[in-house]
Amino acid sequence: MSELFDAVDALLASRSVLPPPAERRRLRRAHGLTIDEVATALKVRRATVSGWEAGKAEPRPPERDAYARLLDKLAELYPAAPAEVAAPAPEATAPATFTAAPHPAEAQSLSTGSASEAAPMTANENPQTASAPIAASPAAAPRPARTDGPLSTSRRPGAKKAAPAGSTDPRFENGPLAVVDVVDGKVVAYCTGGLVLDVPAKSLPALVEWTLTEGKLGQPKLSGPGKDADPLLVLTEAALERYGLPATLTEEEKHAGRIPEGHKVIKQLARAEWKLTKRGFGPWARIYRPATGSERACVQLCIPSWNALDSRHWGGSAQLAPAELARVLGVYASRVMTPRGSTAVTGLELMTALHPPTRASEPDADGKRHSEHNPGSLGKDAIDPMHFPPCEVPDGHPVLKDLPRFHVRGPAEKLFEEAYDWARPMTDAECTLRHLVGIDVNMAFAAGANGLNVGLGEATHVKAPAFDPKLPGSWLVDLSHVDLSRVKVGKDKWVELNGSLLPSPFTPKGERPEGPAWYATPTVAYAVELGYDVAPVEAWVRYDNGRYLDGWYNRLRDAYLATMADLGVDADLSPEDFLAAMDGYKARDPELAIVVSAIKATVKGSLGKLRERPRGEGWRPGEPWRALSRPTWRPDIRAAVISRTRINLHRKIVKHAAFTGQYPIAILSDCVVYAANGPSPLDFLPYREGKPLPGGFKLGINPGLVKHEGTQDVLWGEEVRERFNAPELNLARYIKDGTVTDVDTGE
Repeated sequence: MSELFDAVDALLASRSVLPPPAERRRLRRAHGLTIDEVATALKVRRATVSGWEAGKAEPRPPERDAYARLLDKLAELYPAAPAEVAAPAPEATAPATFTAAPHPAEAQSLSTGSASEAAPMTANENPQTASAPIAASPAAAPRPARTDGPLSTSRRPGAKKAAPAGSTDPRFENGPLAVVDVVDGKVVAYCTGGLVLDVPAKSLPALVEWTLTEGKLGQPKLSGPGKDADPLLVLTEAALERYGLPATLTEEEKHAGRIPEGHKVIKQLARAEWKLTKRGFGPWARIYRPATGSERACVQLCIPSWNALDSRHWGGSAQLAPAELARVLGVYASRVMTPRGSTAVTGLELMTALHPPTRASEPDADGKRHSEHNPGSLGKDAIDPMHFPPCEVPDGHPVLKDLPRFHVRGPAEKLFEEAYDWARPMTDAECTLRHLVGIDVNMAFAAGANGLNVGLGEATHVKAPAFDPKLPGSWLVDLSHVDLSRVKVGKDKWVELNGSLLPSPFTPKGERPEGPAWYATPTVAYAVELGYDVAPVEAWVRYDNGRYLDGWYNRLRDAYLATMADLGVDADLSPEDFLAAMDGYKARDPELAIVVSAIKATVKGSLGKLRERPRGEGWRPGEPWRALSRPTWRPDIRAAVISRTRINLHRKIVKHAAFTGQYPIAILSDCVVYAANGPSPLDFLPYREGKPLPGGFKLGINPGLVKHEGTQDVLWGEEVRERFNAPELNLARYIKDGTVTDVDTGE
C-alpha cells in the first residue's frame, strides 16, 4: 500500500500548481533570494531556475514539488497586491459580430493560468490592450496559429480578458487595431487579445464605416490636450483581393508610393465622400472626412504586402499569420502608440502626441474656450525656413540659396554633429592579447535625449557671447586647444592620458579640430568639463527652451524595458545573469523580438526625421521641400541629441581609460571595441564586488548601459585590416559576427 501512496504522491507532485513566471520572479526577489541560492537549494543549475522564471521551461519532478513548496511559502509571506492580479473575465453572451478564436496563449490560460493574469501593467500601457498576448510568457505556450476553421457567432470564455475595473475606454474596447483577413469566404478582423470579429462590409468604404461605427477600435490620447489615436486596419493579401485592391504594387506604383488616382477603389471612396491625404492611397493610407467640431472620422490603413512594414525594422512581420501580426502590432501600440506609418513617422508622431501643439484656453468673459499655444510644445506652425540659422540646415536649404552652386561648407560654416565612426591601429601590447570585444550602448540616442534641454522656438543670433551650458544653441568656437593627454575627470581632478589613443570628442571621425567650428551646446559644455576655457565667436541660441523629449524618452524606455522583461531580460540582473539572459533572447519569442527591433528603430528613425531631406518631389536646391512645413522639422534638436550621445560615450571612455589604462580600438555610433585577454565584457570592464566603475561602462538593459555586441580574435582583426590594406578599418562595424561587408549592422 505504501508503494501506491508513493506513486500517488509522485503523481500529485508532477502536477504541482505553480504561479506564472513573472510571479515566481517577484516572490524570489521579495525575499531577497538570488537565482543562485534557489538553484543551490533545489540542486539544479542557475540557468534552469532562470528558465523557469523566464517561462522558457517548466520544472519537472522531483524539483517541481520542492519549487512549488518554496513559492507557496513565499506567497504566504509576500501576497500579491490586488491590483497585480487581473480580474477574470465575466462570462457573457457576445453580440453576433464576435467570433470565438482566442489566442492560443489565452486558451491555455483558461486551464493553467498565464503570466498575463498576474503581471502588473506599467503606467504607460493602455489597459485595454495589455491583455494576454502582451504579458503572457510565450515560451510556455504554443505560438499563435492562424484560425482557418469555421467561425461561430459567440464569444467563448477567455476570448478576451477584462481590464481592471474602470480602466477600459468603452469606445475602444476591441483594442487599437485589427488585421483584416478572409477565412472560408468570410471577412474577419483579428484584434489584440485573441479576439476575432466578423466583418459584414462588402466594400472598402463600407469597411471604413463599419470600423468607425461598430468596430470599437482606437486608442485613448496620450496627453490631456491631445487627440485619440485613429483605428488602424491591417489588410492581408486576401483582404486586398476581396476589396478590389492589388496584392502588390507595380514598379511604377512603388516609385510613386501609391496606386493611381483613377483606381476604382479610390473612386468608390470619393462617391462615399471619403477623402485621402495628399500622400494618396499607399502602404500607409489615411481615409477621412473633415472633422466636425471635436468629432474625428479617420481610419489608418497598413498594407504589409505593399512594404508598409519595412523588414529592417519589423523583421518578418509581414509574413506572420493574422493573429500573430495583430499581437506584434498590438504590443507595440499599447507600449508606444498605434503605428502611424514607418517607425520613423510614428516616433515623430509620438513627440507630438505627448506635447500637443495647442490646448483649450481658460473660459473668456462669455464662458467660451479657445485654442491656444500649449506651453512646452513646438507649436502648430513650422518655423519659417528663412529664419533658420544657416549653420544648422543641410545643403540645398532655402536659406542657403545665395551660396555659389558648388560651394562646400567647412566646419566654420556648418554644424556637423554626427555619431562616431573612428578607428585606430592596435598597439604592440594590444596585439599580444587574444580577443577583440565589442560592447554596445542600449538605446544610446534615447538616453542622449533624456533630460536634454532643447530649443522650442526660433533662434537668436548673438555676437561674442559668454558660453552658457544651460542654453540650447549652436556655437562657433575654437576647441583645438583641448588636449586629451591632460583632462579633468570628476571635480577638479586632473589625469594624464595617452591622448593619441583617444578620439577627439568634437568630431565624428575623432580628428582634433584645427580651428573655429560650429558645435551644439553639449559638445562645448564637455570641453569646459574637461577643464578648458572656451570663447565663442558667435552663436545662435534659443531662449525659449525646455525638456521637450523627456516624455518621448520615458515612453520608449518603458516600452523597451517591458518587452525585454517579457523576453527574460530584467533591469535588475547581475552582470553575469544579464549576459546569460541576453544570450539567445530573441529566440524565446520571435514576435516580441520584432517589437524590440521596432522600438529601437522608432528612436533612431524619429530623430533622423527631425532633419528630413528632400525625397524626390521634383525638388531643386534652394527650394523648400515638404518636410520643412512641419513644426517637427528641427535639425537643431537632432544635432543636440547626437552631440550629447557622442559626449556621453566619450565621457565613459575617458573614465575607463583613467582607471584601467585601456583604450578603445574602434567606435561606430554606439558600439565600442576593446582588446582583452578574455571573450567577455567582464574580462575588461572593472567590477568590484559586483559594482561597476562610477561613471564608466555598466552592463545592463537600461538605456545608456551596455550589452555584449560580439567578440572576435585579435588575429581576425589583423587579418581583416591586412586583407583590405586598411590599418584603421573600423572593426566595430563587423565585430558582431565577423562578417566583413559594406553594410552597417549597428543598432
